[in-house]
Amino acid sequence: MGWSIICLTLVIKALLLPLAYKSYVSMARMKELQPEMEKLKESAGDDKQKMQKGMMELYKKNKVNPAAGCLPILPQIPIFFSLYKVIFVTLELRHATWFGPFNDLSAPDPTSIMNLFGLLPWGTPDAGSIIALILIGILPLLLGISMFMQQQLNPAPTDATQKMIFAWMPWVFMFMLGGFASGLVVYWIANNTITFIQQYAIMRSQGVKADVFGNITNIFKKSKKDE
Repeated sequence: MGWSIICLTLVIKALLLPLAYKSYVSMARMKELQPEMEKLKESAGDDKQKMQKGMMELYKKNKVNPAAGCLPILPQIPIFFSLYKVIFVTLELRHATWFGPFNDLSAPDPTSIMNLFGLLPWGTPDAGSIIALILIGILPLLLGISMFMQQQLNPAPTDATQKMIFAWMPWVFMFMLGGFASGLVVYWIANNTITFIQQYAIMRSQGVKADVFGNITNIFKKSKKDE
């Protein structure tokens, strides 16, 4: 059933590829405009109206639609909730073995960071407890990492508040979805991974440098500088 969920995700992403292509091309162009947007931010200062007007002119001049980035997300919302319902209702997912400790894809991740995901001979917190939500398993952790990696391909928000929200979002979702059914988290990880590959390939085809590891290094450098 785990592999079936991954195959279903591949089919969904293939069907949504034409829509995603337009979105990722627009985002690639926005990433190219990042240096100009930073200059605009510096020149505008605290004048938000001037900043917004300058950004709209920049988008119009370069024929970029900032709303295009939301297009692939909209069809995925009903898909996500449909899958959420199916996983809880479908009897075949109850105690359906996948591999290793994943013997029930309708239940939350049975692994925990407390015992290094089964490497140490310790028990795991009871499913549904607050400790279990904090000491998450391997699947929620992979979810957070996949969301974080995907964010490194997107143009950074110019607003400081938005930037902070986007920076925390992968880790908030990691704990939020930690108590969800394993099958649902598997779908989200597969979705993020395929999206990352598609977006990276499209950005490269548009001649935009996708320096993922460089962006991550810059984040750590900035955090050390702030300290």
